[in-house]
Amino acid sequence: MPEPFKNFFNIPLIEKMGALLCNAYPAFDQDKFIALASADFENLELKQRSNQIRDALVATLPNTIDVSGPILIQTLGSQAPIDGGTTQEQDSGLSGFAIMPMADFVAQVGLNNPTTSFDVLEELTKRFSAEFAVRPFIIANQEGAMRQFAKWAKSNNAHVRRLASEGCRPLLPWGIRLQTFVQDPTPVLNILEKLKDDPEEYVRRSVANNLNDIAKNQPDLVAKIAKDWLKGASKNRERLVRHACRTLIKQGHQPTLEALGYQALDARFSDFEVQSDKVKLGEALVFQFVIENKSDKPQPIILDYAIHFMKANGTLAPKVFKLKTGTLKPHDVLKIKKTHMIKPITTRTFYPGSHKIEILANGKSLGSLPFILEI
Repeated sequence: MPEPFKNFFNIPLIEKMGALLCNAYPAFDQDKFIALASADFENLELKQRSNQIRDALVATLPNTIDVSGPILIQTLGSQAPIDGGTTQEQDSGLSGFAIMPMADFVAQVGLNNPTTSFDVLEELTKRFSAEFAVRPFIIANQEGAMRQFAKWAKSNNAHVRRLASEGCRPLLPWGIRLQTFVQDPTPVLNILEKLKDDPEEYVRRSVANNLNDIAKNQPDLVAKIAKDWLKGASKNRERLVRHACRTLIKQGHQPTLEALGYQALDARFSDFEVQSDKVKLGEALVFQFVIENKSDKPQPIILDYAIHFMKANGTLAPKVFKLKTGTLKPHDVLKIKKTHMIKPITTRTFYPGSHKIEILANGKSLGSLPFILEI
């Protein structure tokens, strides 16, 4: 069985942090830090463990970033590789998950001194990521924080450039929601524009994820950005745009699909059928259909299917699944047969009754058929 994720924070790590902090700051109360940081540790989950270590730092380090910042920097190990970071701790110092509570400490004690705090966070993010810790600074002083992000976007260090994008994602998972950027992402877009052709995939992927966040509330805006960015785009930027638009593609957002070159198909849809019009929970829905390209030209195609599941109130709600992406050759005939298991999952409650399977091509419905789900 895999090691629980929370165990990236463990007692040996706390003891190592204590020893390194004591070496950097002889007045540091190492025993108090270890006791506070490790209290009732087995009963805490990952974020709770990180927060408890942060609180132990607050209780044992000087609560001024001008003093504590250099102490933290002296404990750091070598920089993480450019592959999304590392979860391992270097023998020479701290990196990986140890950085999370340290960065949160900076956000807590250094909010009133952003200049020094940003210098410390810049060093911390090279060993893991300070993407969560920068968000309180955005909320406290958006204009000042975004000026710093613009500087980070020009850094020669890929971790720092990534922070410029990842730190201002409006809907960063686990992070504070940046509601002002949900409503008006213009300051964020100014940063992403600087990074859209970054030489590192690590950074470009963050730009794509940031745009995907924005797309959830500003779909038409992201469709326009996609269209603009695809003009004269490199292969790397094309991949970035497609990844950024993944939610809109799945939703069949027409302006986005058109920006990506997916037009309404000139095709014949036929022989659509389900193997059985009754499916028991835990068994498979099997369906098939045929699409024929009626055109003398090749046609890009995104094929999806949506299962319209019954909700508690008796209405249906679609869930879209990917089928195939490619190009239909002139007069090509594509035969599709798909098996979809409908089995109990923790994220959905199934209800018996009439459901629906729908086929989508380039965001447009080709047809649908009903089926009965038996519980």
